[in-house]
Amino acid sequence: MPVELDLAGDPVELTAALVDIPSVSGDEAMIADSVEAALRTRAPHLEVIRSGNSVLARTTLGRRSRVVMAGHLDTVPVNDNLPLRRTEGRLHGLGTVDMKGGDAVMLHLAATLPTPRHDVTFVFYDCEEIEAVRNGLRRIERELPDWLAGDLAIVCEPSNAVVEAGCQGTMRIEVRTTGRRAHTARAWMGENAIHALSGALATLAAYDARTVDIDGCTYREGLQAVRVGGGVSGNVVPDEAVLTVNHRFAPDRGPAEAEAHLRTVFSGYDVTVTDVAAGALPGLSAPSAAELVAAAGGDPVAKLGWTDVARFAALGMPAVNFGPGDPTLAHTQQENVPTEDITRCAAVLANFLV
Repeated sequence: MPVELDLAGDPVELTAALVDIPSVSGDEAMIADSVEAALRTRAPHLEVIRSGNSVLARTTLGRRSRVVMAGHLDTVPVNDNLPLRRTEGRLHGLGTVDMKGGDAVMLHLAATLPTPRHDVTFVFYDCEEIEAVRNGLRRIERELPDWLAGDLAIVCEPSNAVVEAGCQGTMRIEVRTTGRRAHTARAWMGENAIHALSGALATLAAYDARTVDIDGCTYREGLQAVRVGGGVSGNVVPDEAVLTVNHRFAPDRGPAEAEAHLRTVFSGYDVTVTDVAAGALPGLSAPSAAELVAAAGGDPVAKLGWTDVARFAALGMPAVNFGPGDPTLAHTQQENVPTEDITRCAAVLANFLV
């Protein structure tokens, strides 16, 4: 049965209600049912549709511009951090940061701003925390592309309640070496593939990552070994080894440029790209993005991780992250959000939209 949600009340209390609805990736039916029921009953001014375990709602006021607000409903697996726990000024528990605080802000705005100065689309989607092929935004883009069209996208992922612009791209590669097997008692007869990775590891240790300024936002790149694999048995010289490397690259580079850079860095090695996602330029010069920055006050900062703003950027829209909570607490057992972040985000976005 759906949980009854009070969308017009305090968004802090709405966050608490959402957190206590378990919604680990792939099991979002109850929270999607609750969100859909609440929007249909508490926000009759919106057009509401369902796509799998994603819920979409939008105004149709004929405004000259449209803002798309997006937030995922799923969480990572429970880690002894449910049900919700409260301390002075904070909500603790799975999803408080990533990202039911942001969802609560969106739901509150959906119900309480029937005539915003921009038309607004609200997208509550499933399966963000697992493999990209199951991400609800991909399904929506494929089946309901007009629901993702707009002039600005705001992804309400945690950003410490400040505007985080764009995001960096990410690429994983495998650096592979080969050798020749031999008995370790006669190691000189073989060629050790693991030892052959020493040059690549030295390159990583000495790597000087770029720092790039775009629209006043500083993106700091990274290149890190994240896995080493190899070995046959305890008495065999290994004939193959694989070093997995993750590269976080600033959005002034596309995937092709990032790949070319890595092939130069690891020249002479067998390099295979295993995963890549393009970044997103900050796009702060767009009028609607500049209005949001003004409403938020302070200076926007670069998003160093990858988020779904990149999906909207690929559709030709400026996109930013703006939501309550410290992103470094996401996916941790200690996940917690300051209630003042939730209140601030709701107030800033309401000011931007009215």
